Amino acid sequence: MSSLTPQGPNGEGSLFEGEPVLPAQQRPEVPETFRGEGPSGDKFFDRLPPQDLEAEQAVLGGMLLSRQAITDVVEVLSGRELYRPAHETIFRAIVELYGKGEPADPITVAAALTASGEINKIGGASYLHTLVQMVPTAANAAYYAEIVRGKWKLRVAVEAGTRVAAMGYDPTLEPEEVIEGAASELLAMQAQFDTGKDPAGWDTPMEELVEEWEDDQAAGVNPGLPMPYADLQMMLATVPGHLVVFAGRPGMGKSVTLLDLMRHLAIVHGRPAAFVSLEMARRQIMNRLIAAEAEIGQHFVRTRSMDKENWAKYDRVRQRIVDSPLRLIVPPGGITVPQIRSNLRRWQIEDRLPAALAIDYLQIIKPDGTSRGGNRTNEVDAIARGLKELALEFDIPVFAAAQLSRQTTGRDSKVPQLSDLRESGEIEQAADAVVLLHREDYYDPESPRAGEIDLMVAKNREGSTGIVTCAFQGRFSRIKDMGIEA
Repeated sequence: MSSLTPQGPNGEGSLFEGEPVLPAQQRPEVPETFRGEGPSGDKFFDRLPPQDLEAEQAVLGGMLLSRQAITDVVEVLSGRELYRPAHETIFRAIVELYGKGEPADPITVAAALTASGEINKIGGASYLHTLVQMVPTAANAAYYAEIVRGKWKLRVAVEAGTRVAAMGYDPTLEPEEVIEGAASELLAMQAQFDTGKDPAGWDTPMEELVEEWEDDQAAGVNPGLPMPYADLQMMLATVPGHLVVFAGRPGMGKSVTLLDLMRHLAIVHGRPAAFVSLEMARRQIMNRLIAAEAEIGQHFVRTRSMDKENWAKYDRVRQRIVDSPLRLIVPPGGITVPQIRSNLRRWQIEDRLPAALAIDYLQIIKPDGTSRGGNRTNEVDAIARGLKELALEFDIPVFAAAQLSRQTTGRDSKVPQLSDLRESGEIEQAADAVVLLHREDYYDPESPRAGEIDLMVAKNREGSTGIVTCAFQGRFSRIKDMGIEA
């Protein structure tokens, strides 16, 4: 209960204390209570949801008294937080008049509600006067608005908990699906509290979007996510929400490229990065990471035969590797897109979301339950769409390796094409950019271009396409930019 304790006209309290007692046919609709049984049979949902009707009345009364109160309240409430539907109707009428620059008092609001046919829904014009009479001053409207918002948050939490409990008792759901659903409810609940009134943009006016664009432009040049390959960074200008696919034949350098990207981001720029490998053990990844960063031949690292000079190289880079916010994830038994989402949610809640995520590789991500039993093309389609959704949902760039089909090797030139993407056309559709990897010495060791790798930007939703040529240093398990130091 709030500190307000007004009485109705008859001096008696009621469900809506301080309101006139109306005939049954005119009484406002009251939301139903939550109903359900807990594990021990107790009806813990059969109760009125959290609410403070007196605080709602104080908010509306203050708004009807003062334009400043309206200004203060709309910074806290959007209308949806009010428990009683009639109160939300009054709130929106006040805000609409205020937005037009017109007075918002009991008389003008009553006229507006009469014109819209909603005056009886709120209990008549007399209820507006009752709201004003209940509030001696409008100075505390924002304080009561915070109370109303707090009760709304509790209702949202109760509703989410009710849905989670229902999932827990649903015999058709697997435990993993219940846990995923519970995590989704938690994140959705937080999103309601942390985002603006209209995160999806259904009602966002163009003026607001233009101002947001102008603010972005005023912030200065945005070269995109830092990459170890300057020309590729300039061409892609990768930003949060992008899905970038690096595709090639086995052994062409897909894993090397992805690890290069995450290594550069975390070790050179100190930004959190996550590398998920579905092909290599963690020890193998560490061998490649050490070889690339310290410029030690992979053979010496892998066979544990490093000499004194190699150990000296390692000592020089050890601390910066240790201090880097790089995470190497090797899921036992593979991983599905929902499982990746679940871990990203956990990191988001813990404020540890990476600046970028790399996955090696797309076609061996396990299909989730909804895809099981379907054909392979549909499964890969769903995985590609799922990775793009992750990039948008968590507002981070996602890099994924992808396998090319054998069609590449059947051509005389051996140069890959977008149509070579294996098992799915959805990979090309979902990706913001597709980079095809090609090395001539992969097919002809005597090629005059031995030691070079072409990063062929075959699709780029945000810019131009073209070829970036780098040095492929296989012995160090890395690709080096020919224009700058790696």
